[in-house]
Amino acid sequence: MAQRPVNLTAQQWRDRAIAAKSAGDTAGAEALFVQGIAAFPKSAPLLNSAGTFLVGEGRHAEAITRFEAALVADPRHAEALCNRAIALSRLGRGMDALAQLIAAERNFAQVPRYWSVRAATARDLGKLDEAARGYDALLKFEGQHPRGLHGRARIALERGEADMCARFEQALPHNRADATAFLGYAQALACSSRLAEARELAETLVRQLPTWTDGLTFLAQLRWGAGEADQFCDHFAQAAKAAPQDPAIALAWATALSGTDRHAEAAEVVARASAALPGNIALALAEAEHAGAAGDLERAERIFASLDLQSPERKLQEARHRLRQHAPDRADPLLGEVIAQRPDTISAWALRDLAWRMMDDPRAQWLHGQPGLYAQRSLGLSAAFLADLVALLRDLHARSLPPVGQSVRSGSQTWGGLFDRMEPELRTLRVAIEQMLADFRAQLPLADENHPLLRHRDREWFIRGSWSIRMTGGGRHTEHVHPQGILSSAVHLVVPPDAGVLDAGCLDLGRSPPDLGLDLPPLATITPVAGSAVLFPSTFYHGTQPFGAGERMSVAFDVAVAR
Repeated sequence: MAQRPVNLTAQQWRDRAIAAKSAGDTAGAEALFVQGIAAFPKSAPLLNSAGTFLVGEGRHAEAITRFEAALVADPRHAEALCNRAIALSRLGRGMDALAQLIAAERNFAQVPRYWSVRAATARDLGKLDEAARGYDALLKFEGQHPRGLHGRARIALERGEADMCARFEQALPHNRADATAFLGYAQALACSSRLAEARELAETLVRQLPTWTDGLTFLAQLRWGAGEADQFCDHFAQAAKAAPQDPAIALAWATALSGTDRHAEAAEVVARASAALPGNIALALAEAEHAGAAGDLERAERIFASLDLQSPERKLQEARHRLRQHAPDRADPLLGEVIAQRPDTISAWALRDLAWRMMDDPRAQWLHGQPGLYAQRSLGLSAAFLADLVALLRDLHARSLPPVGQSVRSGSQTWGGLFDRMEPELRTLRVAIEQMLADFRAQLPLADENHPLLRHRDREWFIRGSWSIRMTGGGRHTEHVHPQGILSSAVHLVVPPDAGVLDAGCLDLGRSPPDLGLDLPPLATITPVAGSAVLFPSTFYHGTQPFGAGERMSVAFDVAVAR
């Protein structure tokens, strides 16, 4: 047995542990940290380094204990504070991390890394105003901080700031190796109606990084918006040829095709990739999914029968397949297993609603039929304000691309988070919505830990995602769900002249999506009223019916739960 080192300083214990880790001796490194801390239990640098080691091992909860001990030993140890926030975020406790960083501002306001971590934490939580403040403070200390410049440019893009392009132009010289910074610049150009420049940059990115799926997907969106409907994602073929062993390219290519209802082509794309990569389960599952959506149920059946996989994703897709076969009794147990493992899987609950209704199961009434689970409410906003809001949104839609992979048919959808933008009309709308949400929550049925919405009735809610949709004559939403929220919405601002006439332009809740071939009718059909909002559980399939002439404009958002 090796003799225990004696008479080492805290720094020497730290150096030896780090050297052991660098040499690949993880167990030895941990033992040295433990011994060093036993000898120097109040050494903040040693405790912080031990915490950093644990983060690297994925042991975030243990790391937090070390960082907190370091802060007890030295309340002004900036690295320990920042590292604790990072570890908390990785545990899904970003709100706690941000609260602790804000509370520590007085002690750390002169530390650049404090502002860098605070800004990044706020951005990850979608708190863009707070993130902008953090990046601005960081850049006052280090005006050429690469991540600070890039982060602030990204915030400008997401908030729709007029100088978004200029900010990316300032950031790019300091982030030349970061492809995401160049993609952000291309997105800013597109949002500024500089489509030719955005297209040129996107094509350059695809040439230089031919297998980068983010670049490939953005170029597909630009090409779709330019009217290249038949060839909008042909460039994926070149990427797949350049990297035939990369399944991510085929998966992204198929997703782009299926987003425009070209399910059969999507199935062929992943089938070719699967032939080149036999045994790749992700490709096989994607082929089954797209083949089923295309109506080739025999092909999907063969794939599911051969798949040696029992993951929640496989069970979810197979349940969808069983519903297409009109076999709800086979779909329901699969969905039950998914929900048992992941209770907040919105897609599973939405499919289970259809299965229960097909079987006349009384639980369907419990899921979506209880009074108060959905409602139409007035926003209480004046006609003059609504007119100003509509004018603003029309301008945003004029600079938006037709969506790829969204539910909109014959229309446009705004880019980014609508409520993250700076325009006062949108800030006022958000305030009105938050008040309406509070009123709606008060009228919900009592909390129920087994119900996908009511289990969160009394927890902290926040708005997650927001966008506007504008459609003209014949436009509609195909039936879909929003898997990232617990509550979804439709805020109606402009309604077509024939709204409600033979259900034209109406919102349907609970109609089965067309790719399942079930033809289940809606549980509720709601006529849109300008200045009102419809709130409903995210587990509802929902869509709109086509209308004649005129315009239909709405704002939508999801409500999620703070973790």
